Amino acid sequence: MLSVRLPDGSAREFDGPVTVAQVAASIGTGLAKAALAGKVDGKLVDTSFLIEKDSDLAIITDKDADGLEVIRHSTAHLLAHAVKELFPEAQVTIGPVIENGFYYDFSYKRPFTPDDLVLIEKKMTELAKKDEQVTRKVLPRDEAVAYFKSIGEAYKAEIIESIPADQDVSLYSEGNFTDLCRGPHVPSTGKLKVFKLMKLAGAYWRGDNKNEMLQRVYGTAWAKKEDQEQYLHVLEEAEKRDHRKLGKQLDFFHFQDEAPGLVFWHPKGWAIWQAVEQYMRNKYQVNGYQEVKAPQILDRTLWEKTGHWENYRENMFSTESENRSYALKPMNCPGHVQIYNSGMKSYRDLPLRFGEFGQCHRNEPSGALHGIMRVRGFTQDDGHIFCTEEQVESEVTAFHAQAMEVYDDFGFENIDVKLALRPDNRIGSDEVWDMAEESLRSALRACGVSWTELPGEGAFYGPKIEYHLKDSLGRPWQVGTMQVDFSMPGRLGAEYVAIDNSRKVPVMLHRAIVGSLERFIGILIENHAGALPMWLAPIQISVLNISDAQAEYVQKVAQKLRQCGFRVQTDLRNEKITYKIREHSVQKLPYILVVGDKERDANTVAVRARGNVDLGVMSIEALVERLQQDVANKA
Repeated sequence: MLSVRLPDGSAREFDGPVTVAQVAASIGTGLAKAALAGKVDGKLVDTSFLIEKDSDLAIITDKDADGLEVIRHSTAHLLAHAVKELFPEAQVTIGPVIENGFYYDFSYKRPFTPDDLVLIEKKMTELAKKDEQVTRKVLPRDEAVAYFKSIGEAYKAEIIESIPADQDVSLYSEGNFTDLCRGPHVPSTGKLKVFKLMKLAGAYWRGDNKNEMLQRVYGTAWAKKEDQEQYLHVLEEAEKRDHRKLGKQLDFFHFQDEAPGLVFWHPKGWAIWQAVEQYMRNKYQVNGYQEVKAPQILDRTLWEKTGHWENYRENMFSTESENRSYALKPMNCPGHVQIYNSGMKSYRDLPLRFGEFGQCHRNEPSGALHGIMRVRGFTQDDGHIFCTEEQVESEVTAFHAQAMEVYDDFGFENIDVKLALRPDNRIGSDEVWDMAEESLRSALRACGVSWTELPGEGAFYGPKIEYHLKDSLGRPWQVGTMQVDFSMPGRLGAEYVAIDNSRKVPVMLHRAIVGSLERFIGILIENHAGALPMWLAPIQISVLNISDAQAEYVQKVAQKLRQCGFRVQTDLRNEKITYKIREHSVQKLPYILVVGDKERDANTVAVRARGNVDLGVMSIEALVERLQQDVANKA
């Protein structure tokens, strides 16, 4: 007898080997119809997989995350099938699953067009409706190479030739189309009902620009139509909120070829920057940080001591002067250690907290640059805490509370905490990493939060806590970090005099809350679709006159509001008031004040809030009180 154990703890007995599909059928016809794949002893397999020994089995349906993965994998296969039906001379290459969808790369004699995408998607729908069975077979490597060469698929043959000769490969077929794939796939094409082709792009074969440029077709696939509609809605909203588009429309910043990956901040954009920086500077001060400033350029020998030159050199800008090699700092930590080392420290001085709005430069690939979200020159709300091992937990828990307060003030309530663990490329012994990782786990437990662990994603010098916030569209953004470092202080000679008069190396905590200010401002712009809350808005109030008779009063009102600390502009142009209101509304200002003869004579203003909300006539005093409350409440 063969026993198959199910997730609910029950077991089913069979006389001999049985497929995943047969087990599903033994449970019920509904499950048999819904089954997309199986997970046998933790391994994802086709429903045709034959179970030959006692095993644990989970039936995978479209309700499971693994089920969605199988759907997307199979839809990429369906895309290739459709392309071959419409363009028989096209060669298929690779087609992996990616976040929210898939892509497939093709070699073809002419570029595909948007009209081709429409035809391909229509053909995919036809093939899916045929509900053709998807079958798997295994061939020896050389036999598989010969097969794909015989049908003119040179790229597939090349891929298989890179596999060791003693290995078998799996092929999947549906109708007259066969593709190389490790699987698993849905049992039949009829399971693929919700998909859409999204866009075209170019991609070099095997990612090498010396090879042929292929054509990449991107698509998305979902288990339910409503899920896809929601995803497409989010994409549409994201397009409207693109910070690059809004940055130009609202006159925040620009880029140009003479400074790739570097931002030209305009007055309005710099006002946002200053609002964020001054807010964070206040957080430094009330939480016991001393603000410092370290040099932008440091000698290469220092970067060699820290390990950056060995582990991070390809991302660093370097230069030479008078036969010495230097590098622009990609991060602030080595400079802060030099400030720490400027005088002997005692255990009584610890914890010592340094903060810096430090400008860093990293040689990001041009293809990775993305507006102000990914740049080559950026400024961090960076800080480093030098402390004893015993102080690590209390410092991390204090930082966590501080970070959560900041995110709440900026309007982010949904925060995921993750713990990135040791990477393969690292400095320090395993014992040191064990201690560092456990110190962060202990601190997170003390904070009373749950977290997800990310093996291999820590910095080369230490593990780190990551803070991932979700914006108004539900998109996650990784911003703040808290990293514990037992290695760099010792490599740079940092010490303190312990209570027993011995010399000890302090622990160094690397911390940032918003991270790159450029990136964080980009997140804010997209989160609010450019309509920033009152306390962050670059122009908070615009004062408009109806005719020249109110010009002097408009200036008086604007000056009063500026004296109260508000960012104000005036519009005294000889234009119709409706035109001016409409134009300023497009700039997403929190408040527009309109002044006519009645308002001038009564020392009042007519107030309009963002969204064309008419708040009526107010005295200047009542308006100031309202505005101050908005700023205080971060409204």
